[in-house]
Parts: sequence; C-alpha cells; structure tokens
Amino acid sequence: MRCLTLIQEEAKAMTDNLADLLVIYEHPSWQEPLFEALEQRGVNYTTFDLKQGVFGERDLPPAKLAFNQASPSAYLRGNTRAVPLGLAYIEALEASGVTVLNGSRAFRFELSKSTQARVMALQGIDYPRTLAFNDLSALESRAGELGFPAILKPNQGGSGARMFKVESFQEVATIISQDDSLWEPDHVMLLQEYLEHDSEKDGIVRMEFLGGELLYAMKVKSAGSTFNLCPSEVCNPVDGEPGACAIPETAPPTFEPFPEVPAEAVEIGARICELGGLDVAGIEYLETPDGRRVFYDINANSNLRRPIGEAFGFDPFERVVDFLVSRIERS
Repeated sequence: MRCLTLIQEEAKAMTDNLADLLVIYEHPSWQEPLFEALEQRGVNYTTFDLKQGVFGERDLPPAKLAFNQASPSAYLRGNTRAVPLGLAYIEALEASGVTVLNGSRAFRFELSKSTQARVMALQGIDYPRTLAFNDLSALESRAGELGFPAILKPNQGGSGARMFKVESFQEVATIISQDDSLWEPDHVMLLQEYLEHDSEKDGIVRMEFLGGELLYAMKVKSAGSTFNLCPSEVCNPVDGEPGACAIPETAPPTFEPFPEVPAEAVEIGARICELGGLDVAGIEYLETPDGRRVFYDINANSNLRRPIGEAFGFDPFERVVDFLVSRIERS
C-alpha cells in the first residue's frame, strides 16, 4: 500500500505541474488575438510550434487539455512538414489520454475534401460533386460525369490556393503538366462541380461554430476573381491595407455581419460539426440561382474576425477563451 501511495503522490505532483492548456499551432500571427485573450484571462497555457517541433514517446504531456490550431495551408508558407508532425503529435497526445480539441478525427476530416464529399453525400447534405484523382489518364474517363466548367483544386486545400476554373479536360491536363508542384502536398487533386452564384452581390455565407453552437454568421463578397476568402484580419485587414497572406489578392473580399442566417443552414452546420468531430469550425455555403444551398468548405482552424463578433455585441476571442476555460474545468 505504501508503494501505491507513493506512485499516486508522484502522479499527482506531475499533474499539478502541468499547464492547463496547450495550443498547437503553425501560424503565429493568426494566434496572437487568442494568446492575448488567454493572457488577459490569466489562463496557464503553453504552446507547441509545428514549424520546428520534436517530441518523444516518454514525454509527459505538457498540459491537461490541448487545442489544435494547425492549418492545412501550412505548405503555402513553406511549412509543409507542419501538418504531418501536427497529426502525429495530436495522435500521440490522444494515446496518452489527453483530450485534444479539434483532435485527430477533426484534423483528418479537414485535411481531406474528398472525405468531406463522401460524408456529405452519405448524409444527404448538398456538397459539390467531386472526383478525386492522382493520374490524368484515370480522370479522363470520368471527367464528363461532372461536366464543364468545373473547378480544379487540391484535396488538402487552404486559402483558396491552386484553384482553377476549367472549361475542358484538356485544360486540366495543360495546367497540371505545366506545374508539377500542384500535386503537393498530398498528391491528390480534385475535379469538382462548378457552382454558379453571384459572388459580388450575394457572396457566400460563413458560419463560425464553437462547441457545436453558432457563434456568428457573416456574408463574404468578392469581385469574382478570388478563391481566397480567409477572414483573418492578418490576411484581409479591416482598414483595407494589403494583407500578409500567402495568397494575396488585388481585390480583397468584404465581410458583413449576417444575422438573418436561416435556421436550417445553422442546423446543417451544427450537424457537420458533429459528423466531423469539430469543436471549433468555420463552415461555408453558397446559394445557386436554381435554389440549391451548397455547403462547400469546412474549416477546423477557424480564423475569427473581431469586428464581426463586435457587431453582434461580443469579442469572439473572449468567447473562445470562455469555451476553453469550461473545457479545462471539465478535464
């Protein structure tokens, strides 16, 4: 009994020395508002930078709770190795019994748009028809199923990068043959149904979810030439100044609060969070002229936009900290 008591005391001492929260990240500028909010609240947190990380199988988990903020778009910033290390580290933490918010299940769901397409199809949620491929000759026999125009894009996307509106299979073949790097980072590409919509007048709707509940919704409108609709103020500053984004645009999108978001869309968004195991998420949909409401983008690393939250009467980063603190207490 004495030996068991000593072991229990040692385990308790190690636990008492843990931070309350571990934030796993790759893009420091995106995380600054969260870090500031955590510090103002006095949360005892630590970080794991995926740009240059190392961990061992006998390492004590550094915190009681972890929050994954890794982004699939890391490869666009020269940090291709961040995503596989992030996934490995998250799974190691989970194997140690640590709860990871937006953990491996959510991260894998975000990393594969082909998986998202299959899950949405099985659940009867309208999502663009999608063909995943790693060889042009294999795609050629089936490209006609979607018709043209279509969208060519990476399976592991991010920031609207490497997306092309294409008019024929030959155009697909030409684009890929001219730039072999388009296969990176996971060497799977998609040909996806093109969805007609007025990007400048109606835009798209992005809903932010926290703990399975709607935080806020906004409309994002563009001049039609951009696929990069990142809401981060680092990428698209409020004052209209050029953003520090890996995919800069000459005509940045605009962001507007959207309190009239339909209840049915919110219900589907919450359902997608449940299907993907998403604790925090940004989910986008658009409406086509023929009446379809198509959910086409699912983001686990959700870049919140403070002015939108303030338009609804709150600071969104404070709400995230509220959520994290509640989960720390549960852990």
